[in-house]
Amino acid sequence: MSKKEDSQQMSGALGWIEKVGNRLPHPVVLFILLAAFVIVLSQVLASLGVEVTYFNSAEQEYITVEAISLLNATGINHIFNSAVENFTSFAPLGTVLIAMLGVGVAEWTGLIAAAMKKLLSNIPNGLLSAAIVFAGIMSNIASDVGYVVIVPLGAMIFAAAGRHPIAGLTAAFAGVSAGFSANLLPGPLDALLVGVANESLASSGIHYEMSITANWYFLIASTVLLTIVGTLVTDRIIEPRLGKYTGSYRPSDEPLTDQELKGLKNALIVLIIYVAIMAYLMFGSNALFQSIDETTGELSLSTFLSSGLLFALFLLFSLPGLAYGVTTGKIKDSNDFVEGMTEAMKTMGSYIVLSFFAAQLINYFDYSNMGTILATTGADFLKSIRLVGLPLLLAFILLTAFINLFMGSASAKWTLLSPIFTPMFYELKIAPEATLMAYRIADSTTNIISPLMSYFAMILVFMKRYDEDSGIGTLISIMIVYSGVFLASWALLFAVWYLFGWPLGPGAPIVF
Repeated sequence: MSKKEDSQQMSGALGWIEKVGNRLPHPVVLFILLAAFVIVLSQVLASLGVEVTYFNSAEQEYITVEAISLLNATGINHIFNSAVENFTSFAPLGTVLIAMLGVGVAEWTGLIAAAMKKLLSNIPNGLLSAAIVFAGIMSNIASDVGYVVIVPLGAMIFAAAGRHPIAGLTAAFAGVSAGFSANLLPGPLDALLVGVANESLASSGIHYEMSITANWYFLIASTVLLTIVGTLVTDRIIEPRLGKYTGSYRPSDEPLTDQELKGLKNALIVLIIYVAIMAYLMFGSNALFQSIDETTGELSLSTFLSSGLLFALFLLFSLPGLAYGVTTGKIKDSNDFVEGMTEAMKTMGSYIVLSFFAAQLINYFDYSNMGTILATTGADFLKSIRLVGLPLLLAFILLTAFINLFMGSASAKWTLLSPIFTPMFYELKIAPEATLMAYRIADSTTNIISPLMSYFAMILVFMKRYDEDSGIGTLISIMIVYSGVFLASWALLFAVWYLFGWPLGPGAPIVF
């Protein structure tokens, strides 16, 4: 019996999840079946007259939301009329394709492989997991960039080090997504969520305002905790369970030639020049990338980080890739440069197909109001059980973690839940900072096991590059370990923080 077979047999429930999950139809067919289920369920709920009412703090009014059928005349028209727009406006699609154009040049010329060899010669193998998880966590400062940069790089780095690439990929995925709220620095997400919470308090007549650093101390501690936990899960559970890698992907083990070393030097020079120019445009005396923030009225990089950073990343990979390719002779003319991007797009064919059907499923779920109904119903249930203090916050974490499986958007979900829970918990002497942090723990940790998560299909495609036999079951059976351990350890840290009454940020109490 091979090591992999033995480890899978001993994995018990995880092995069963993988086995059952991989027996499911192709992910495209699965998305079609799930979409059909949502269509039928929407008709059932609409026929039963299911509706919920919640307070919208932005509009300062109560809003009643009804289940909307996708099987009546209006719904069927929506299915046909929205299909193209659902696909073209599917947020991860453009993000992934543009980033992969740049990464494709760097990969095709050999820059990434050469850089990995050079990098690994200076980093101890035992620190790779920690470095990848930490990089994933820190990447959320730039929104979704980590999904299209850190996740594939995690697989490449592990493969180059002779370790299982899927272990590297899933470690990066866990850091980027399950640790999405943790960071050493406040970022755009902090500003967004704090703004919604402050609106919720003001609309309830509560004169209390949080700052963007409301959770900063706790997030710093969370970054350290999740890096350690993610490393232990990767090295002690996931990689031993995966066993020895037997897939077809094989990085070159030949030493770097003098020409390749020269190419790396030239690529580094180009990279330094590019980063210096970008730093000046972002932070210099005439920072062109700063614009007026509509919320604060001050100059900030929020627009650039949410919209312009993606093209900047394309250049970040393609320009050094071009320098390396020209130096090594891989790129001799413009045709070769385009060939690098073309090769990258060839590998994205299956992702484009997956994205079309995933976009339809997510749109149907949103159109039918199922996410709003589920979230509001769950909130009503939590209010009815009359818990207080820490047990109430822990119950809130579990409820939000469950809702997160069906309603992935952090901002949309918080816009719905904050007007209910932030004022309610405030009246129970729980600081808004604590409510926000409890929400962020739950919002981050269960994204990685939900097929409704926007980047889930992309991760499947990346994984199949290294193991064609892997499927949804493989991914979920791995990520459910990260999800469960992250949720438990993060909630435990929060409980300890609560019991000691430590501030969550500068001037940010956890209880009154």
